[in-house]
Amino acid sequence: MFDLSQEEITEGSIPRALTVLAVPLIGMNLVHVVNTIVDTFWLGRLGENAVAAVGLNVPVLALFAAISVLTFSGTQIVVSQLVGGGDLPTARRATFNGVLLTLAVVTVVVVAVAPNARAFMSLLGADAALAGTAGLYLGTVLLFYPLGFASDTVEYAYAAVGDSRAGLHINVLTAATNLLLDPLLIFGVWRFPELGVRGAALASGIGMTVGAALTLVYVAGYRDTFVLTRESLRVDADLLREILKVGAPLGAQRVVSQVVRVLVIGLVTVAGGAAGVAAYTVGARVAGLAIVPATGLQQAAQSVIGQNLGAEQPARAHRTTTAGVAMIVGLLTVLGLFQWFFPGLVVAALVPGLTEAGRELTVLYLRILAVGYPAMGATYVLFAGFNGASRTKTSLAADLGKYWGIRFPIALLAVPAGITFGAFGVSVAPGLGWGVEAVFWAVTVSNVLGFLGVGAYYVYTTREGMFQRAAERASESAGDDGGESAEAAP
Repeated sequence: MFDLSQEEITEGSIPRALTVLAVPLIGMNLVHVVNTIVDTFWLGRLGENAVAAVGLNVPVLALFAAISVLTFSGTQIVVSQLVGGGDLPTARRATFNGVLLTLAVVTVVVVAVAPNARAFMSLLGADAALAGTAGLYLGTVLLFYPLGFASDTVEYAYAAVGDSRAGLHINVLTAATNLLLDPLLIFGVWRFPELGVRGAALASGIGMTVGAALTLVYVAGYRDTFVLTRESLRVDADLLREILKVGAPLGAQRVVSQVVRVLVIGLVTVAGGAAGVAAYTVGARVAGLAIVPATGLQQAAQSVIGQNLGAEQPARAHRTTTAGVAMIVGLLTVLGLFQWFFPGLVVAALVPGLTEAGRELTVLYLRILAVGYPAMGATYVLFAGFNGASRTKTSLAADLGKYWGIRFPIALLAVPAGITFGAFGVSVAPGLGWGVEAVFWAVTVSNVLGFLGVGAYYVYTTREGMFQRAAERASESAGDDGGESAEAAP
């Protein structure tokens, strides 16, 4: 049912190609969200402060992960174009070099941050108790990131060749391990120690390690859709440069957005206290469910677009983008309507231990988030069009405007008058005291205005021949790598 050949990607039905590739990717991303929701569910039984401690980690860990996006997405885009051009040996070598880059980048982050995790959390404005608990989680889970992120890089390569089920298998195993270990390590069930928040971090880290082991089994030959042969296991300076060239703007894009998210949660801490942080955390977890189909469809679209450009079919690349936008807008409109009308059900299911103030803020935030879901999803797929065409700097520029030009300035209005907010050495003028609700609205307003800007620019660039030029560049690149024997892609 989910088998997809290169010919189907470059010649068959575009909606079918997107759906077949996206469904396992959506499942994979859903598993990521389930991992975070499982933590929130169990830690919610410990109380609001435990939820707030892990919630404080959400944007911080995402910031560190953002740095690795340059290797994830750079690898996916380069591999998809090589596969579309019929050069599978070079695609394999590109994957290996992408993994090396990921290991190097993530290891540097872990060595720099893990020993100073508590101090890092204190910089966000958390009090001593909250910083201690949040820092314990951060320092523990970071130790597992190099293996976990190397595995993610390979998953992106599998998606690039048209096998998105491999990533789903790996992430299901990861989530199942976390699901099993979370309550055991948090509460000390049976012979396991009672570790609380640290137990949640260990469960997540062990899950990453088990998933990475399955990835190694797959690329060693168990899954024949994409195997790293001995010939592919060598450093290639040209491929490293190409992955960095394509992926660096996407990594910078994620860093730009995540820095703002880190600063914003600092604003939430000041303006809303533990109740505000808990509401923001629950909203982020639930919004992750909406992001799941958006990112899954984005990843699928990037692979389809990249392969079609490699096969010199720019018109299909454009049709892939527009079809993806229509699909995600319809889906997220339905999801947003449900969240608008039934936010209380979500809160009761996830965090029944919230205080009344925390519950009211969470319900409010869930409704505000729902308004911007269709615009947010459409933006993700439009980015796939630019990224697949190697126009990754566009995504960076768009997020600079969205997060720094719209979201952060509006969020500043939350800070009470007379207070100067500072985080990570960044000081800003005092706000107007509009309360934590200003932060909630900042998220949705920036999503909607960001979509309008990106959509207008996409229309302009496609009329100017963006995809045609990208197809020509991909063809020239494939010609430059023509020294190796071409091998039929799966």
